[in-house]
Amino acid sequence: MPYASSSPARLRLVAFGLHGLRSLLEELVPQFRAQAEILIVDKAYGEAVEAVQVLRQTGEIDVLISAGSNGSYLRDHLDVPVVLVHPGGFDIMGSLALAQAERKAVVTYGEMPLELMEFVQRFDLPVELRSYRSEADARSCVQDLKELGVEWVLAPGLVVDLARENNMQGVLLYSQGAVRQALESAIELARVARAEAARRDRLNTILAQLRDGVVSVDRDERIETVNPAMEAWLGKPAQAVIGRRLGSLYPELDLAGTLRSLEVQLDTVQQVGGRTAIVTRMPILEQGRLSGAVLLCQDPAAIQRLDRSLRSRSQQAASRHARYELSDLVGQSLPMQKLRAQAQACAQSAATTLIIGESGTGKELLAQGIHSASSRRAQPFVAVNCAAFPDSLLESELFGYVEGAFTGSSRGGKVGLVEAAHTGTLFLDEIGEMPLPLQTRLLRVLQEKEVLRIGAIEPTPVDVRVIAATHRDLAAQVKEGVFRQDLFYRLNILVLRLPPLRLRTLDLPELVEHLLAKVAQRLGGAVTLNPDWLAELLELGRHYPWPGNIRELENLIERLMVLGTVQSDQAVVLEDIAPELRAGVTEPALPALRDQQERSEQEYLTKVLEENGGNRALAAQQLGISRSTLWRKLRKG
Repeated sequence: MPYASSSPARLRLVAFGLHGLRSLLEELVPQFRAQAEILIVDKAYGEAVEAVQVLRQTGEIDVLISAGSNGSYLRDHLDVPVVLVHPGGFDIMGSLALAQAERKAVVTYGEMPLELMEFVQRFDLPVELRSYRSEADARSCVQDLKELGVEWVLAPGLVVDLARENNMQGVLLYSQGAVRQALESAIELARVARAEAARRDRLNTILAQLRDGVVSVDRDERIETVNPAMEAWLGKPAQAVIGRRLGSLYPELDLAGTLRSLEVQLDTVQQVGGRTAIVTRMPILEQGRLSGAVLLCQDPAAIQRLDRSLRSRSQQAASRHARYELSDLVGQSLPMQKLRAQAQACAQSAATTLIIGESGTGKELLAQGIHSASSRRAQPFVAVNCAAFPDSLLESELFGYVEGAFTGSSRGGKVGLVEAAHTGTLFLDEIGEMPLPLQTRLLRVLQEKEVLRIGAIEPTPVDVRVIAATHRDLAAQVKEGVFRQDLFYRLNILVLRLPPLRLRTLDLPELVEHLLAKVAQRLGGAVTLNPDWLAELLELGRHYPWPGNIRELENLIERLMVLGTVQSDQAVVLEDIAPELRAGVTEPALPALRDQQERSEQEYLTKVLEENGGNRALAAQQLGISRSTLWRKLRKG
């Protein structure tokens, strides 16, 4: 039993002294009072065991001291260390030399010391050598010696008393030096045991705090330590298994192979107590010598939770976060006001959101704004352009892979972007470009909330909100068989449409002002735009179709600000730097351009009306215009 105390009690020893041994103990014990409390008890065998059990009720006993058959009996029947008093060789020879009797005998408990047998044989001494293992043996031995005419017997206390009863001279085998040595050994053993118990208590305290199950065994594979987590795995308390062989109780946890090979076996997946566990086996080497082995059981679910936490933290540390908010969507036109309101509502939901808009309209900015307005704002925002990767590379980027999944895979595997977005938002731009096989895998993420790495067997649970974006007509792609219908319906829950710039030219002045400041900061802050060019840009921009939308406008502004600083002997006009603004936009050509814009507007309005089942009220509400305005614009077609 471990000894745990803030101020350790004194060492407590019990010495069993019968016959002549008691008198030797009484002479020597007072000399050790400062080092330990030593109790002398004159009991033997069963009575000695009962005496120890009574004494243990008043306090722990560290070590027992005894001799002969009584000491062996105590060792067999108690779990307390026993130090035996051993006769010294010089003591025996000295006693033999002093004995006056002609017929002598030496009787020992257990095996006769080999050196004593050689001594008697070499010098041809008239000494009978006997040994015994029980009280009955002792009586029989004394009777044989008496019949042989032995007059003097050197023996343990039991045989001494029996010899005296048979009119023989009995001399105690143990000397004062032998008893002193036994007392000193017992005190040292008690100190070591106390230190070991304290160390074991500290170790058990540490092990009790571990979530992983731990069981250690000795060199014979007998269980020494079981922590509470391991008790749960085994389904039994520690008291029921300590001291028993681990392999016989639980063959699947066998440590005999580890004790033989001394090899470390890491992260083996196996069943323990009906549950899947990740098991590690290691030998225990102390000062280079094998002292046992240890087995650890880890819960895969706990490892996955930790892995997800680490993934989330590492991705946050790598600055995977949204930079924009919904307020960064510039424009006060009615469509933009309506869009911001709808996006704010979508941010309050965890449902998948689909953003539809032409290239350059700001789909990622809108996605980041939704993320920033949601409850996931502090978590990762991970964006991936599905059209920017080859099919094979896109799969590994999105879903990750385990080590050795394919030739050239990184050591240790790789976390995919889906896992990297755990607890946050995954933005899939150009979702219409995703190959069909990957659409199937993405559908599993949306349906089952889990991702399977390439080459993995077990999926990893993920908590991720998906925002997808496209400039394509996904419904038409479904009809063409290039986009999965079930994935389309999974994505088509919350739908937001970004109007093209040509349909919100009222926002052009505010957009130009915003982009001028943005580009100026990127160029160093000291660059401005020629006021005449600015006025001309705003005028021509109202009639230009802006096929590249806001991205084209930003690029054009940067071109004007950079090239406008170039010194030249000849005057530089806007059309020299941005000829596309005036291309064909002469006064006679303006009506044709307006017709082109109106046709684009008609197509857009008609599409929105069709998606709302021909309901003009719903279409007008989505477009942010009145029903009469919608009707007027449609009649122009």
